[in-house]
Amino acid sequence: MRLQFVGAAREVTGSAHLVHVLGRTILLDCGLFQGRRAEVGRRNRALPYAVDRIDAVVLSHAHIDHAGRLPFLVAEGYRGDIHATTATRDLCEVMLADSAHIQEKDAEFLRRHRKEAADPLYTLRDVSTTLTQMRPHRYRERFEVVPGVHARFTDAGHILGSASVTLEWEEDGQRRRLGFSGDIGRSGLPIIRDPEPVEDVDWLLMESTYGDRDHTSVAGARDQLARVIRETVARGGRVLIPAFAVGRTQELLYDLHQLTHEGRIPRVPVVIDSPLAHEATEVFRENTRDFDTSEPMVRAHDGDLAQLFDFEQLRFTPAVEDSKAVMRSHGPMIVIAASGMAESGRILHHLAHSAGDPRSTILIVGFQAAHTLGRRIVDRVPALKVFGEEVPLRAQVEVLTGYSAHADRGELRRWLQAVRASSPRFADLFLVHGEAAAQDAFLADLAGRGIAATAPEPGTVVTR
Repeated sequence: MRLQFVGAAREVTGSAHLVHVLGRTILLDCGLFQGRRAEVGRRNRALPYAVDRIDAVVLSHAHIDHAGRLPFLVAEGYRGDIHATTATRDLCEVMLADSAHIQEKDAEFLRRHRKEAADPLYTLRDVSTTLTQMRPHRYRERFEVVPGVHARFTDAGHILGSASVTLEWEEDGQRRRLGFSGDIGRSGLPIIRDPEPVEDVDWLLMESTYGDRDHTSVAGARDQLARVIRETVARGGRVLIPAFAVGRTQELLYDLHQLTHEGRIPRVPVVIDSPLAHEATEVFRENTRDFDTSEPMVRAHDGDLAQLFDFEQLRFTPAVEDSKAVMRSHGPMIVIAASGMAESGRILHHLAHSAGDPRSTILIVGFQAAHTLGRRIVDRVPALKVFGEEVPLRAQVEVLTGYSAHADRGELRRWLQAVRASSPRFADLFLVHGEAAAQDAFLADLAGRGIAATAPEPGTVVTR
């Protein structure tokens, strides 16, 4: 077996790992890099592997930093299977189409306003072709990826449809197993089931996004959300939440529904200003079989789980004119808009409109990669550059780590402990999907507990 770490190595975005085994090559994930615009544009167009050498793709989940380059791979000539869970395939249909739309609009802007020759990374036609190559599977179903290599998905508890992957094959008369965590979720999150560890593996690729810190509890995050809303409404401001359209938005809707029902927040408008979030919520409604039925609100809506995302104050604004009307309106409200790292989408218009208002609050509820606008908000820079213009940052900034869909340090440890306990032949642990500082801290933490691990640099090749 040979592993090559070609994405999300010593960084968070661009997840991609090559597995060479039995003369075949399997690509785990094919994600977009995110960060500095000029740099990621170049990196996303430079596939670090020959497309005609890829025999199969196994996708952990639908987030763009894991799935976002699949249409580019297809546009470059890939014609093989792309294996994913059923819900991941459904989410990719809306998320990749949205990504293609952004790619096409960005290229059009560069051609029209900057007179630059620019082609989109991929088009809606490439997305359509990609979807025909996707092969959906149920959790724990055993399926053949390439001749002699089988795979199984287990619930990673990160977003709807997210999975950890186990690859299995025989070599020299011995059974071999490679585990890939994908993104590990948190226990106790609403809607999504708790993460399930992979079992009985020889080698493990494991995410480490928050290997250097612990989160607020899920219940504590809900309390903080209520506090921020009450304080902002009392000032007469807006709560602006840059949120990933898939997963985070639906979890926030769940909590806002519950907090409103319990009378813990004022009954102000809740606006989901994201066509993608609207479409993704419909995918959630169609995949309720994957919901965590132990959650109180889920049990209460057992007869109609789709109603979890409906309450009186909620409105979606799929049309551009609806979004503009929100901007022109007055008074306190809660606005949830993509993108989660504030790099594109309608959240930029809301930031341009309200970031300079000291009555308002920008509420950060997820990881913000280095060099993104979201990270600059977290760092509370004096001014934000939005659409090329400087906007003073006078709004309050609040960061709620409890809403992260990524496991924290303690949760990563417990997940790993369960994997190791079930794996008598466990040999190697490779940390991926983490910035260098977080990985170094987690490596030291693990070493102090007698667990050896490495964090491969980009392009590293490991043979076992």
